[in-house]
Amino acid sequence: MFLPNVILIGFQEQGNLGVGYVAAMLLQRGFAVRILDFRERRESILDSIRSANPVLVGFSLIFQYYVPQFRALAVYLRNNGIACHFCTGGHYPSLRYEQVLRDVPELDSVVRFEGEITLAELVQRLAEGREWHDVAGVAYRDGDRCITNAPRPLIADLDDLPFPARPLESSLQILGRRASPILASRGCCRDCSFCSIRQFYGQVPGKKVRTRNPARVVQEMKALYEESGVSIFLFQDDDFPVWGAFGRRWVTRFIDSLREQGLYGKVIWKISCRSDEVEPELFARLRDAGLYMVYLGIESGNETGLRALNKQLSLDDSLRAVRILQHLDLCFTYGFMLFDPSSSFDSVRENTVYLKQITADGGVPAVFCRMLPYAATPIEEQLAREGRLRGSVHNPDYDFLDPRLNSCFEALNVLVAHWMNGSDALASQLTFAWHEYWVLRRLCPPIAGLQEYEKSLRSITRRCNEYLLDLAGKVCQIFERDLGRTPSSAKVQADSKGFSEQLLSMRNAFVAQYQQTILAALEAAAAAGCGTGHKAAADVMPRNATTLEDEAVCRT
Repeated sequence: MFLPNVILIGFQEQGNLGVGYVAAMLLQRGFAVRILDFRERRESILDSIRSANPVLVGFSLIFQYYVPQFRALAVYLRNNGIACHFCTGGHYPSLRYEQVLRDVPELDSVVRFEGEITLAELVQRLAEGREWHDVAGVAYRDGDRCITNAPRPLIADLDDLPFPARPLESSLQILGRRASPILASRGCCRDCSFCSIRQFYGQVPGKKVRTRNPARVVQEMKALYEESGVSIFLFQDDDFPVWGAFGRRWVTRFIDSLREQGLYGKVIWKISCRSDEVEPELFARLRDAGLYMVYLGIESGNETGLRALNKQLSLDDSLRAVRILQHLDLCFTYGFMLFDPSSSFDSVRENTVYLKQITADGGVPAVFCRMLPYAATPIEEQLAREGRLRGSVHNPDYDFLDPRLNSCFEALNVLVAHWMNGSDALASQLTFAWHEYWVLRRLCPPIAGLQEYEKSLRSITRRCNEYLLDLAGKVCQIFERDLGRTPSSAKVQADSKGFSEQLLSMRNAFVAQYQQTILAALEAAAAAGCGTGHKAAADVMPRNATTLEDEAVCRT
């Protein structure tokens, strides 16, 4: 029996749940689907498409910054004879479909907003040779005009969706333990000015925040645990359901389901939430059930910044959340915008002091970024009204109120590039080292030297934090007071490399010393029924650390 083929292309660094859900729906409808990583060689992607002869190639495009790269790939495919239907989906195409259709003329359509049902119907029509231009939720060109059909309502019951396809996630590993992204909900009830999530869900009929049945979430976790050896789950919810009375009920059912399905004490997981949702009793229960890491969208350490970003948080909310998590012995990471459109030298100084408070104990690396004006966000519209939005459509930028801050940011950005950006950057290596530490602590038997290793890891993290934040303060002072030249980029890069070498030497020595203990824990987990997903002994030997996470909002 002939099965129409579909090719889906997207970034797959941590697995792409959006693509995974779309692929699962297509598979359920009887189509053959292959998912490709956008970072593959163009020649390899072309060969895969030629061999599949698909009815449709879909491109997963979240942010406008990647449009030129996707356009280049589409042009390459068209120039090499790929004539099938090209479509794209994601936040940016959904919100700016006209711009995308103009910028990428190789595209035939845009699938707007939640794409599972829309894309399945589009593929069905194409496979049967039927008219497709009236499919709900689709936008397309008609001559010089761009047409969009009525949006398809949001999926009312997320439990109606099949579990997402995950063909490219085998690289998500920490010391032989396999990790996987997962979702418990969709949407966010908040309206941060820099975020496009509310706009994405708010322009479509339907409930803006929906949660899955916690028992269904645990069923998915159990399947991944038993079939793929996954014991680390990375919840990618915009706001994990811990809010209010509903959240407490949801969490109770979730924990009960972990017990019923035999996962309690066998798996660990990370969530994202707001600082004002962190409560001691609730998070103690979550910790005991497997929670090991919490991502907080702190974003600013001054009142003006919090108002500009519409965070609806106080400075005390985040400090309190950090204290609670530290007291509960939970790891945390965070997003923080040292610079935003409201920034002044005073606010940057306040942000630096605030970051020092958060990172003082060395339990988390200092990281920061500049707010980016994503398409269709309230702050992008505000900057355009004020005449401060500059740059290009695909690489938007803005001017600070104080022109000196433009130069200050550019200088600091150059200085910390090797420290902050990329999987080999020092901040990424520190983050990964802490991931490993918590995995060892939560998923391995007691290791004699772990406490001493933690002290050493805290020490080097603390020294790195002090160096980075002192550097940021010094650069701002230079530009504010016109004190002359900034520190040497070569010197900062050399110091960063020195910290990195110390970290890797310390980490590698520790892993080598306790390799047999780690391997024994992996073998015990496999014997207990945790799938076949663990890596071989050689793969937990010392190596260069790489980042597990990519918190997109925290990119300098």
